[in-house]
Parts: sequence; C-alpha cells; structure tokens
Amino acid sequence: MKTFKKRSNNVKRVIMKWVTGNIGKSHFKRASKKKIETLNVNRVLICRPNQRLGNLLLITPLIQEVTSIFPNCKIDIVVKGNMAIQVFEKFEHVDQLITLPRKPFKELLKYVKVWFSIRDKKYDLVINAVKDSSSGKLLTKMSKSPLKIYDGFIEESEVQLSDRAHIAKNCIYNLRDYLALIGHSQDIRDIPKISLALCQDEVANGKKMLEDLVDTSKETIAIFTFATGKKCYSKEWWTNFYEQLKLEYPNYNILEVLPIENVSQIDFAAPTFYCKDIREISSLIENTSLFIGADSGIMHLAAASKTTVVGLFSVTDQKKYGPYGGKSIPLNTNSGNLTSWFDQIRKVS
Repeated sequence: MKTFKKRSNNVKRVIMKWVTGNIGKSHFKRASKKKIETLNVNRVLICRPNQRLGNLLLITPLIQEVTSIFPNCKIDIVVKGNMAIQVFEKFEHVDQLITLPRKPFKELLKYVKVWFSIRDKKYDLVINAVKDSSSGKLLTKMSKSPLKIYDGFIEESEVQLSDRAHIAKNCIYNLRDYLALIGHSQDIRDIPKISLALCQDEVANGKKMLEDLVDTSKETIAIFTFATGKKCYSKEWWTNFYEQLKLEYPNYNILEVLPIENVSQIDFAAPTFYCKDIREISSLIENTSLFIGADSGIMHLAAASKTTVVGLFSVTDQKKYGPYGGKSIPLNTNSGNLTSWFDQIRKVS
C-alpha cells in the first residue's frame, strides 16, 4: 500500500512539474524590461505550502533577507499544518500564516477556499520559496502583485556561486537577481543562516534544562540518532560511532536528543532529552558545544541555534540541505571511515 502511494505521489509530482514548468517565464520577461530604482514594498507573500519542520526552517533565511531589504514590510506565508506557528512566532515581520490542510482531498472545500482567499489580498512582492514547488508556482501565479519571483533565471550565477544549490540560499539569490534586474540597488551581505529567533529567556531556559540532565562544568555534545526512511543510520552504525565518540571526547558529556517516536539507535546508552516543543529543543541545543545528527528536521532545528552542527549525509544532497554558518558542516558518510570522519569533526569542534 505504501509503495503504491509513493508511486502515485511521484507520478503526481512529475505531472505537476510538467504542467507548471513554464509558469512565471513571461512575468520574468516583462520584469526585465522595467527599471524601478525605488520600491515601495509593504506587503510580501512567501509561498511554501509544506508542513515538514526542516522545510519550514529552511525559509527563515529568506524571511530575514526580505526584512533586511524592506524593513517596514509585513510578510504572509502560505504553509501546511500547525508546525509553522512555533517556527515563525518570534519573527515580528511575519503577519499571517495562511494554512492549507495537510491532506487536501480529505478537506477539499477548505483547501480550495484557502487557495482563493489569496486572491483577496494585494501584495507588493510574492516569492515562490522553492523553485521545484509546483503548488508554490501556482499560488504565486494566482496572487495579485506587480512583482513575482517564481524561479531562478540567471544561469551564470549557478556557476559563479557554488552554494546556490542550497534550498535555503537559492531563493535569496533569486530575489537578489530579480531586484538587480529591475534596477533596485542593494547591499550584498552574507546569506542569513537558519534561525528560530530564540529570545534570551528561551536560551536561559535551555541552559536550565541542560543543567538538570548533565554536569555542565563539562562541555556537552548533543547527538540525534534518528531520521526518517533511508536517512536513518542502523543501530550497528550508530553504536560504532557512539563508542568512537566517547573515545575521542572523554571529557565531554554526550546527550542524546530523542525524536517524537521516543526511540534510540544506541538503545538509550547515553543520557537523553525528550521534548515535543521544538523551541525548547533548539534552546537546549544552543547550550551545547556540538550537535551531530543525520539530515532531519531536528538537524535543521539544531542549525537554527548558535551551536556548531555536523550533519550526516548518506542519501540526500548535502549541497542542497547541509547545515551552514559558523563552523557547521555536512559530512558525507558514503566515503571514508570513522577515522576520517572524526578528523573532520575535530576541525570544527
């Protein structure tokens, strides 16, 4: 049943990609013919109709970029599910979350009403946050705005900018390219990193939670041993990694952050932290020295803190999803061995 559903979803994606492939190209051609030195952007719509934690976190750099360029703007975001409330609650420029049902065919009327409600508002700028999102393109097309960004369009940039493939960065480069195209001057800054905009009280609470779990006179390494599907490393893999981690860092606490499923690939051999509140999880991780875990929503949640993150990649594309900022790195475990992996980890820890 799951295999049939997966194949069905893949077919749907292929069809939608073909249907929406040319959407936005004519808008780009029209935009390339006009020059606007001063933009009055007060209302912005970002389209990211997805409910996964990692995918929501990956648009927080775009929110920071938009508000740095247009400091007086208000941002609406199209999302799915309820996770977005916690992710964006501390971003003062985020005004409204336009929430689509997670399962549209079970709530078809509500799904359609949300889509058409987007037509009721006028925006100054609309951004499709992920270029391969067919629904994002359609939502962008349905919206009312003189300025719309559907996709990237300057091929030279992909050669010049080696990190343009990253899903959190690509939409920012697309925005910068578009604004430059219509003559809007701007300062080129470093790409913002993923953020939950944690406040001082939240970080202080994270410190207290950590103190209740380990001896904080020593530094702490947080690990996350779970992931979905093929991204999840085996128990044998994690047991070997954990034993080596203890040898490499004998004077550190090792704390396992548990998933919502409350399972452990090292059979709970280390002290554990279990919490369903994503902001509390991130605030605790911010008080650790290093986070190590496979590509997952929790890895991106760790990247939203100020802690150095080592993301373990064996299936997904590290250029597209890898942690960045500070000393954080993706680590490809398809090559090398424990010795070479820990050589890389020591360089950033």
